[in-house]
Amino acid sequence: MYNKRAVQLYEKGLALHRQGNLSAAEKAYKKSITTDATLAEAHNNLADVLSNRGRLDEAEASYRKLIELRPDFAAAYFNHAHVLAEMRRLAEAIASYDKAIELDPNFVLAHLNRGNAFRDLGEPREALASYDRALHIDPEFAVGHCNRGIVLRDLGEPREALASYDKALHIDPGFAEAHSNRGTLLRDLGKPRKAVESYENAIRLRPGNLHPLGNLLYTLNYTPRVASEYAISMARSYGRLVTETVQSPFTTYLYLSTPKRLKVGLVSGDLRNHPVGYFLETVLSRVDRNKIELIAYPTKAEMDDLSDRIKTFFSDWKPVDRLSDIAAAELIHDDGIHILLDLSGHTRHNRLPVFGFKPSPIQVSWLGYWATTGLNEMDYLIGDPYVTPPEDEYQFTEKIWRLPETRWCFSPPTVEVEVTAPPGAQNGYITFGCFNNFAKMNDKVVDLWARVLKKSPSSRLLLKSSQYRDQSICKSVLKSFAARGVSPDLIVLEGAETREKYFLAYNRIDIALDPFPFTGGTVSIEGLWMGVPVLTLAGNSLVSRQGAGILMNTGLRDWVATGEEAYVNKATQFASNLDGLCALRADLRSQILKSPLFDAQRFARNFENALWKMWDQYQKAIKNSTVLP
Repeated sequence: MYNKRAVQLYEKGLALHRQGNLSAAEKAYKKSITTDATLAEAHNNLADVLSNRGRLDEAEASYRKLIELRPDFAAAYFNHAHVLAEMRRLAEAIASYDKAIELDPNFVLAHLNRGNAFRDLGEPREALASYDRALHIDPEFAVGHCNRGIVLRDLGEPREALASYDKALHIDPGFAEAHSNRGTLLRDLGKPRKAVESYENAIRLRPGNLHPLGNLLYTLNYTPRVASEYAISMARSYGRLVTETVQSPFTTYLYLSTPKRLKVGLVSGDLRNHPVGYFLETVLSRVDRNKIELIAYPTKAEMDDLSDRIKTFFSDWKPVDRLSDIAAAELIHDDGIHILLDLSGHTRHNRLPVFGFKPSPIQVSWLGYWATTGLNEMDYLIGDPYVTPPEDEYQFTEKIWRLPETRWCFSPPTVEVEVTAPPGAQNGYITFGCFNNFAKMNDKVVDLWARVLKKSPSSRLLLKSSQYRDQSICKSVLKSFAARGVSPDLIVLEGAETREKYFLAYNRIDIALDPFPFTGGTVSIEGLWMGVPVLTLAGNSLVSRQGAGILMNTGLRDWVATGEEAYVNKATQFASNLDGLCALRADLRSQILKSPLFDAQRFARNFENALWKMWDQYQKAIKNSTVLP
């Protein structure tokens, strides 16, 4: 029998717990345990309260005590595993899930969460096996089918993933997360309009959920002929939702008001071998540390060799991946940051809601995204004269701050791959190519590329993307070109390879074709570095003009088309001038390395000046008691 007083204190804690008064519930549970340390229920509920309050170390210790008292209690191992997973102690979490399953082989949620842990550990096959076991126990488990779809997407099996999402929605048509994940998969499959429909279903089902709305905004970058009014309207909806969610944004700050150097925070999940990392590395190395102090707030724990290299350019490296939005905002605020940079926008691993708390007096969107964030609390978006002309300012909730030449600067690739002569000289025909994500290749792109191929006799098209590992996608692409009169024999499709092999593949193409409206960024610059000129179609949005921005900054303005007819004519003209292609290829790498796109010293000075001018404007606004635009 338990101590009567201990039971009374436990019951008091339980009532407070149900009311949501976690602080008082914690005190009652602790008093109960002090009175009778054998009361297992008190340990269990105390652990739950501690977990909900973000005190994971204490919660984990409470669950361990519970397991000592009730070693036959499967739920104790399950809950312990859940906390361990949150602490990123994934191998231990899996062991605890295994113990729960040993005690209760039909514990469906244990199988599911075990799969989640394996997925987070980077072992998708093990994750899939766990999901399959959960579904064997309960074939109508919609969440199991949805998670199975997620891991199948990770494994590069999109058709099977789509079938899993469809099964989840057949079981539960109101499953918003399945609609949202289905949208992401459809975007991967080059069906952005259908993806938008799925996101809209998710938003309708859960109108207060930021995730599908952010995914929709991201996908609009891939979608041809989207009304700009719709895009900005949805972005403003996202911004309103963030503002409404944040109860108490910061209005006072801890920064030095007359600093000798600005404290600048960078929030990103891509401080690694990723396009964002490739753009950052040399720029960070050239930033004047007497003028700018950099602090990193990584939103993803993953580190690699590039992370290790750039980490030395920061005065501090403070991961926020395990912090709640408010906790991350408090950390940034308490650091006295003058200017906070978001490098993610609506891409994966973003923490835009943190910016809703306004932890820094000046907040800026830069580099990792190509459209407005929609946030009312984001003061500026960094652009340049080519990608953000004045006539496009209505597309942004942020004020545009134009750098004088380019909004980004690339780090020279570290691979040692030589540029060779254009393959057309030996092949006797021109090979066009595109190594961009397959998701960018919509029907309008196929229409235009088919016209290009038909106007250049015997020309070929080499396409390289991770999705081409899937034979059903390959068949669909070849069928699309065949329907437009282009023989499948003229199309070569290849999956992703190592970084060195990826660069070597540029030596097999003469001219790169840029997709639209989502034009190439990293891929285009890397192609130019390999001596391959890219033909782009400039649109009327940042994402559709970044190709033009790259070419204008590298002295290749003739390779910018302003309409579809001009795109086809330029492709035909350049393809027919093999001598011109040979001459251009011979000098292109040295030409672009001298351009603003690779001049990190020059870019860093422009960037520093922009940040200091932002700060000066803010200080003047404070002195004049006016509000920043």
